[in-house]
Amino acid sequence: MKVARLIVSLVGVACLAVGCGNSDEPYKAAPAWSGRKPALPPVPALKSSPIKIGDAYTVHGAIHHLRSRLHDKEVTAKDISIQGYIVDSNIPNAPECAIHKAGQKDKDDCKSEIPSFWIADSKTPGKDDPKIRVLGFAKNFASVFEAMNKYKGLKEPPKELYKDEIWSVDVPYPLPAVGAKVKITGHYGYTFGKSSTGIVSDPVHGVATYGKIEVLEPAPEPAAFKNKKI
Repeated sequence: MKVARLIVSLVGVACLAVGCGNSDEPYKAAPAWSGRKPALPPVPALKSSPIKIGDAYTVHGAIHHLRSRLHDKEVTAKDISIQGYIVDSNIPNAPECAIHKAGQKDKDDCKSEIPSFWIADSKTPGKDDPKIRVLGFAKNFASVFEAMNKYKGLKEPPKELYKDEIWSVDVPYPLPAVGAKVKITGHYGYTFGKSSTGIVSDPVHGVATYGKIEVLEPAPEPAAFKNKKI
């Protein structure tokens, strides 16, 4: 035991004499980098758009909640209102073969879309700004054609709107036109299931199924077909 204690004592003395532990050189602060600075991208600006305006969601707010695991049920479990500007519509570019009276069949080679319009938070959105497609206000362009004929020249809504009998929906007056500021109410989600030709979906922005529409600011020009005059 005495021999062991002696050995420990000798080791301790040796450490004090020559130094034990890390034998690296002591830390020296390095000077600041004086070379060319790296080209870093600017810090992206966070969106400041509100989620809602009054009782209606903004386009940004509806899409934000649709993608959120915490808030998705708030916009999908029941009908909601979304406010925005109509920035695009497929009514003007409807093919001539689809523009006719209701009850007539399109030609077999006629390629036509479901009447739709798109809303955004800005009247003149950028290329990458989000938009929501709205469908369900008319099954086909024949219903739009009939409504356009009925509403032609009117300054006020008629007592009875033109009814799309297949979808049992009143085609809105005025017809949706680019430039109008609107508040649409209806179902919002990733898919539109009324189409008999297949499900329409948008996994990024979602789609809105038309229930009703309120025009907050009228469009500068009424909706019109480019390929056929009414």
